[in-house]
This record gives sequence, C-alpha cells and structure tokens, in this order.
Amino acid sequence: MSNESSVAAEQGISPASGHNHTPSPKNTVSKDTRRRVVTASFIGNFVEWFDYAVYGYLAGIISSVFFPESDRQTALLATFGVFAISFFVRPLGGFIWGHIGDRLGRKQALSLSIVLMSVATFCIALIPGYATIGVMAPILLLLVRVVQGFSAAGEYAGASAFLVEYAPANRRGLYAAVVPASTAAGLLLGSLLAALLSSVLTTEQLNEWGWRLPFLLAAPMGLIGRYIRTKLEDTPAFRELAEKDNAVKAPAFAMFRTYRKQLIIATGAVLLNAVGFYVILSYMPTYLSEELGFGATESFLATTIALASYIGFIFLTGIASDKFGRKRMLITASVLFILLTVPAFMLLDTRNFLVIVLVQILLGGMLTLNDGTLPSFLAELFPTKVRYTGFAVSFNLSNALFGGTAPFMATLLIGMTHSTLAPGWYLVAAALVSLIAVLFAAETSKKPLLQD
Repeated sequence: MSNESSVAAEQGISPASGHNHTPSPKNTVSKDTRRRVVTASFIGNFVEWFDYAVYGYLAGIISSVFFPESDRQTALLATFGVFAISFFVRPLGGFIWGHIGDRLGRKQALSLSIVLMSVATFCIALIPGYATIGVMAPILLLLVRVVQGFSAAGEYAGASAFLVEYAPANRRGLYAAVVPASTAAGLLLGSLLAALLSSVLTTEQLNEWGWRLPFLLAAPMGLIGRYIRTKLEDTPAFRELAEKDNAVKAPAFAMFRTYRKQLIIATGAVLLNAVGFYVILSYMPTYLSEELGFGATESFLATTIALASYIGFIFLTGIASDKFGRKRMLITASVLFILLTVPAFMLLDTRNFLVIVLVQILLGGMLTLNDGTLPSFLAELFPTKVRYTGFAVSFNLSNALFGGTAPFMATLLIGMTHSTLAPGWYLVAAALVSLIAVLFAAETSKKPLLQD
C-alpha cells in the first residue's frame, strides 16, 4: 500500500473515492504575514466572544431588567432560556457560514460575521426594560440574541480553519490554540468589566444603566476587528482550491455524502468543550453567587483569575498537541473530567474563596487540554473543500444542543435535585460521550492537511 493510500485508510476514506491527503500548498508564507494572521484571528475572535459572553456574566441583572418580577430562580431560568434559544439557530448558521467560507473564502465569512455580532450586541444596550415596554422587552432581547447566535456560528470554525491553513505543518496545534485563547480573553475582559461595575456602582445604578455599558463597546471594537480582517489575503489552501476551480457548489451535501463518519466523531468530540466552556467559564460566576451565596464581586474575581490562568495553559496545550498528538490530549482531558469533576464541585461547596480559586484554576486547566487541542483536531479532520462546513456544523450542533443549554440545565438540575453537585455530574456525562467519540478517531497531527 502506498503512503497516500495508508494515510487515506487511516482517515476512513477510500483512495479510490478521489479524496486524499495531497500535500498542503507549498508553505512560502512569510513570518510577517503569519503574525498578521494570528493578530487578526485573535482580535476578531476576541471581539465576537466578548460580545457574546457579557450576557452570561450579567445574567443575574438582565433577569431583573427584562423579565417580570417573580421568584429569583424562575427569572434566572428565563434569562438562561433566552441564552439557550439563541443557540438553536447556530446549526443553521453553521451551514450558511460554512457554505460562504468554503465557496467564497474564509476571509469573506469572517469579515461578515464580526459585523453582525457587533451590531446585535450594541442593540442589546438600547433595548428598554420590562418596566418600560412590557413583554416586548424579552421579545426584542430574544431576537437580538438569535442574531448573535447566528453570527457566532461562523466565528470559531472560520478562525480555526484560517489559522490551521496558514500555520506551518508542525505547529498547527499552537496556531489554532489562538482561537480558544482569544475566546477566553474576551471572557476575561467581560469578567473584569462585570467585576469593576459591581464594585464601583450601586445596585440601583447597575440595574438602571450600568449593565448596558459593556454592550456599548461592541460597535467600535467590531469596526476595528473587521478592518484588520479585510487587510489579509485568504489562506493558501483556499486560494489553491479556487485557482483549480475545485470548490464544491454545495459543501454541506458533499460533507454528508462523503464525510459522515468524521462529522459524527467531531460532533461527539465537541461535547466536553460545549458543556465545559459554558459551565466553567461563563456560568460559574452565577453559580457562585446564586447557588453558593458568594458576593458578585468575589464571584467575578475568582472567575477572572481562573480565566487568566486558562489563557496561559491553552498555548502549552497547543504545543503539547503538536508534540504528543491530538487524540492523546483529548482522551486525557475526558478521563480527568470523569474522575475529578465531582470532587472539584464538592470543594467549591466549602465556600472558601482561596479553595474556590484553586478549584476553578484546576477545572480551567483540565478544560484547556480539550479546548487547546480541539480547533486543530476538527480542522484537520475535514478536507479544504468542506473544512469550514464540517467544523462549523459539528461544533455548532453540539453547542446548540448542549453548550447553550448548559447554564439552563445546571440551574434546572440544581432545582430538581436540590444538590449543588448537579453541574459536576452533567460535566462528567459530557466527558464520557467525548471520550467515546475520540476513541473512534484517527490521529490527525503530523500529517498533511486533507485537500480534496
């Protein structure tokens, strides 16, 4: 068997089918170009996820502004319900952004998505509360959140594909780790702003107008991100595809026809990221304040420290995935979550601030083993002509069903079981599914990218 045939067999693709691991375009990209690609990807993704995450950090306040007065848990469930519903549009967004990215180019899709996200986020700051316009307040909030969800559907996948297709073959894991790092940086800024607002404003000021300030930053930040992205060329892999006129007319159909196995594996592998990301990095301040009785400032501070350490760990994970392989890193992450999550949540229940910070750093560090590896793994799993679509559909399907619903499910499960450990068990279940999916995957590092 030839080397090309053996690689194709390893990916579960028949050499006779015409889908093979032809070498990536000759890598003559300058270091300066790569630096600009990394900067553009970081800043653009940072802007998108700062916009998207602020809602989660301010959920407690938003529940009192946009929903009629009722018991605290019902209002919080309604707020997270809107958060979850906005995710249901993400699989549709994955198909559309994937189609644009695989047909017209990664750059085109990413430049459009950041504009939509920024406009939608800015609009949240302008919506009057329930006390002013009644039921129209939560309806408008939901509509804007749906636009946010649609926009976010193309960001993570597109930025990952963009970086992987520009990266040197032996450093794709490190380059792709920029995407979760920038996501966490957006969360970090959101957490810092929430902590600052909570500490310098009174409760009345925060509820009346203070919560709107982070959303107002969306417009200028979005314009900066879009400007940087429009100054770059599309990736060498996509340009070669376009020059050969090999781009498929319907990437989604090509994906379902030829890459169903990869799609199933990818969707399952994303589950730990989907649940873990939103429970550990987005829902946690609400969990600490609403369920464990911590003050808002302390809760945001603990999460801020954990986020800062997460960003440092994520690049180490990217380097490790280039050295040891994607599959080994993803399996390690799943096993650690299965074994350690519930004990970690038991320690959170001690309500000791130092312990809580250390536990969040531990959980965040475990999550980086998955998050720092996943972007390169998913991008390498699909060929250039359906890479954006395959990544976007699998990533957003898992996030729609389990990621966006994670804060809602965590709150609901605590209410049903009367146990603050419920979110921990939910994470264990997600890790188990991801472990099974990854076990069926082939190793994707240290191999040429699939081209056609």
